[in-house]
Amino acid sequence: MQTHDVFNQVPDIAPFDVSRNPALLEGLHREGAGWAEAEVRELGALAGGSAAQEWGRLANEYPPVLHTHDRYGHRVDEVEFHPHWHDLMNVAVSHGLHGAPWLDERPGAHVARAAKFYTWGAAEAGHMCPISMTYAVVPALRHNAELSAKYEPLLGSRVYDFGLREPSGKAGLIAGMSMTEKQGGSDVRANTTTATPQSDGSYRIVGHKWFTSAPMSDMFLTLAQAPGGLSCFLLTRVLPDGTRNPIRIQRLKDKLGNKSNASSEIEYENATGWLVGAEGAGVKTIIEMVNMTRLDCVIGSATGMRTGAVFAAHHARYREAFGAKLIDQPAMRNVLADLVIESDAATTVMMRLAGATDRATTDPAEAALRRIALAVTKYWVCKRAPAHAAEALECFGGNGYAEESGMPRLYREAPLMSIWEGSGNVAALDALRAMGRQPETVEAFFNEVSLARGENPRLDDAISRVGKELADLGDIEYRARRIVELMALVLQGAQLVRHGHPAVADAFCATRLGDDWGIAFGTLPTGVDTGAIIERALL
Repeated sequence: MQTHDVFNQVPDIAPFDVSRNPALLEGLHREGAGWAEAEVRELGALAGGSAAQEWGRLANEYPPVLHTHDRYGHRVDEVEFHPHWHDLMNVAVSHGLHGAPWLDERPGAHVARAAKFYTWGAAEAGHMCPISMTYAVVPALRHNAELSAKYEPLLGSRVYDFGLREPSGKAGLIAGMSMTEKQGGSDVRANTTTATPQSDGSYRIVGHKWFTSAPMSDMFLTLAQAPGGLSCFLLTRVLPDGTRNPIRIQRLKDKLGNKSNASSEIEYENATGWLVGAEGAGVKTIIEMVNMTRLDCVIGSATGMRTGAVFAAHHARYREAFGAKLIDQPAMRNVLADLVIESDAATTVMMRLAGATDRATTDPAEAALRRIALAVTKYWVCKRAPAHAAEALECFGGNGYAEESGMPRLYREAPLMSIWEGSGNVAALDALRAMGRQPETVEAFFNEVSLARGENPRLDDAISRVGKELADLGDIEYRARRIVELMALVLQGAQLVRHGHPAVADAFCATRLGDDWGIAFGTLPTGVDTGAIIERALL
């Protein structure tokens, strides 16, 4: 017996083109990587395709499994993945989302990589963690010329070569990072892992790490206490003689999200490592890697916001309630436009940071801007992502709360970027530290945002407020979040006023920098061109 007709249902959004994103493509050209548009568009079609979307679903539905021993009782410390995890990794590596930009001498190589990372991340977020760390390890590894010369070409190779073999005998490498320990977390100077020098120039590493993502990587940068203080070391899973380095995986983390990616607790049982940088300079050395992964935290958050805005707009475009399409109802238009504004702001500032990364090696002003802009943006954009994901999910109503909509996975993924590489307080205090130790970063910030002066009175007023906040040193650590939030909003507003869609820029400044906005998304003032803004999310 037929009980009812199925109607008023939203068609599957896949296949869709992730790269059909004006804020992304405009930024790609503006920051000097227009030559990469064809590859970005190719990835956009792949990421939004039915196959890749299914790969992402299955890689999260069937998370990795740890095998500590083989059937005979031998220690193996191996992680087994769903086959589609490797499909996702293969696309990322073959398109150069990992270490390839460091080998690419074309201007805009890091901008191109950022755009591709953003685009492909819409297929699945978890596998982007080892891709990000492989990208980020290169500048830190350059503190040891011998190791860099040996491994950098393999870290940039566009061949995904998964397997447990000696690194120099592989066609391509994946890298990871092991910093935190259970007693210290972000306070890495509290680490107790020891590094004892050996006669052959290597070190014996003994201790533990509380959070090591992607333990199947070929190599890791880690921190340990050497005779000269906290130092940075490179450890490979397989040693040059072909034997396994005794890096023991104790267990995999049962995480809120990021299910497809293996994150683990490990122990070093007299493992062999090689010093990277000077003894005692571990934080200074590994921060090179951290800064690059912080950029990817911003990119990942921007990707999630764009995905949420696009999925919500797609649902509202087809779903009808109370006699009209959701997208035609004023309250929903307010919400959707607000989501797009936040997404465009994150994407635009993300592309500016990528441009600064490209130019930082030869331009001191860009290096100074990158230092402070990355710190404040990492804090704010990553913190906005969870609220954005929650609102996008709510646009679906109860349908969004069901796993098969894909929105719960997006929601669970969102908090990670704010926690990874320093949660809110760490990121905010790092921004203050940068300004205190490198005053040129303050000058670089004001030079950048002042390029938009005179275009919007609310932005002009907010720039002045930043100056007043920084001039008052009283309780500055207590006010760290307030100061850094304002700086991040001013930086986003300046980028949108100069480069964004006028309707987006005007609405952003009126709400985020003015006082005509509520607490929740969907509280835009009247007079906003919601039609022009929402159009930017319709595929």
